[in-house]
Amino acid sequence: MSTSESMQNGGFREDDRCLKQISPPRCGGSRNTSPLGRIGSRNTSPSMQKVIKTKPRGLDEETLSTFGKAIHVDVRMEDNIWALLPEDLLQEILARVPPFMIFRMRSVCKRWNSLLQDNSFLQFHSQVPSHGSCLLTFWKNPQTSQCSVFSLPLKTWYRIPFTFLPQWAFWLVGSSGGLVCFSGLDGITFKTLVCNPLTHTSRTLPSMHYNQQRQLIMVVDQIDRSFKVIATSDIYGDKSLPTEVYDSKLNSWSLHQIMPAVNLCSSKMAYCDSRLYLETLSPLGLMMYHLDTGYWEHIPAKFPRSLLDGYLVAVTQKRLFLVGRIGLYSTLQSMRIWELNHKKITWVEISRMPPKYFRALLRLSAERFECFGQNNLICFTSWNQGRGLLYDVDKKVWSWIGGCALKSYNSQVCFYEPRFDASIY
Repeated sequence: MSTSESMQNGGFREDDRCLKQISPPRCGGSRNTSPLGRIGSRNTSPSMQKVIKTKPRGLDEETLSTFGKAIHVDVRMEDNIWALLPEDLLQEILARVPPFMIFRMRSVCKRWNSLLQDNSFLQFHSQVPSHGSCLLTFWKNPQTSQCSVFSLPLKTWYRIPFTFLPQWAFWLVGSSGGLVCFSGLDGITFKTLVCNPLTHTSRTLPSMHYNQQRQLIMVVDQIDRSFKVIATSDIYGDKSLPTEVYDSKLNSWSLHQIMPAVNLCSSKMAYCDSRLYLETLSPLGLMMYHLDTGYWEHIPAKFPRSLLDGYLVAVTQKRLFLVGRIGLYSTLQSMRIWELNHKKITWVEISRMPPKYFRALLRLSAERFECFGQNNLICFTSWNQGRGLLYDVDKKVWSWIGGCALKSYNSQVCFYEPRFDASIY
């Protein structure tokens, strides 16, 4: 069955047991067909219609290995209350509905179907608290790109069709402020794309000054409603390239200082407090890039002893963490988390992964794991593990996240904050 046929039938057949399919927003619809818009006319409230318990069109739930499905009790809505709600109050209520549930509500009427293109709804949506962190997994099939999102508040996996992505968009750079960044090679040309998965809007960035595959990181300014993409050294280690920064307001790349000659530990980067950080072996410590000035600076923060591998993780705007294994022999290894003391320029240990989680995480791969953070959460994934390990920095709680979306051998994972109002322009 083709992708288009399966979309028409409400989901991807091969994953009907696993995922909730989220259909892309559909434009159109009259602004005067709301069930609340014509007082005194025939009551078209959803509660007066015959209720048929069927699977919502385009949605299919994914099974979880640890988290149970969130239980939502059906509550009968009083027509004499909901049918008389002022339009602005209705907009404010709907803006507080979890983003993934908005798609269910679009089938109520034409007015609700066109909500995602309504400026007043987007204005209300931008003022309400965030839905919360989600885990986004991305992988490519020969015919199309696939994306699944695990909502931590709803404890459910959802699939978002990524058919709007071009074929060259292969690498998941990361996510910030509701936007997701991809890169790839279109022939011999290195390209970058930024999109909003919920609204299916995307923007291919103009070419860089130097056409080489670069290490990228995206930063979104939600107050300013803009974003920047920072390109550091060449992905193969060429450090002779100047740092380039894309500004969405200017729609262009600007050239900045070349990173000083250093021996990087890895290509992983972390953005914290308007600064970009990378680990270095020689000289030992961190390279810090000031986004506001465009200059690099070395920070002599020595790594903990017996550190085998480490990842820089920024879970908040101000706090920078180092996550890595420590130990000389496999039987004595452990996973630990340190926080950077910016004043003393030292790493302070704040937590250790319990042995049972450490053994389970690396059971199938003793050498490879990934970790990333957002909103006081750090997520660990391991090669072919099929589940992720989540750590809450504030609550100091460890928990597993499972589901078939994490079982793909070539899946790329990052944290993601779903927002309808995240604009690419």
